[in-house]
Amino acid sequence: MKRLAIAAMISIFAMGGVVLAQAPAPDSCAAKAVGSNGKALAGAAKKSFMAKCAREACEPKAVGSDGRPLAGAAKKSFMAKCEKGA
Repeated sequence: MKRLAIAAMISIFAMGGVVLAQAPAPDSCAAKAVGSNGKALAGAAKKSFMAKCAREACEPKAVGSDGRPLAGAAKKSFMAKCEKGA
């Protein structure tokens, strides 16, 4: 009986971790993709919103090691890498 209870507890905790891992973070772009009517965005509207959100999230991070904002090819390269990972 104890083994059954322990197995049930372990499976509950394991499933809880999976559910938490799949939920979007409240600060993420996916969590913010909601229309003015309160419903989640879909299709082209969501794609456009996600691109804009990623761009706006990466823009302040585009700073060189000397503290100055990146420009030109360096900024373009950084933004492409950041937006792909963000």
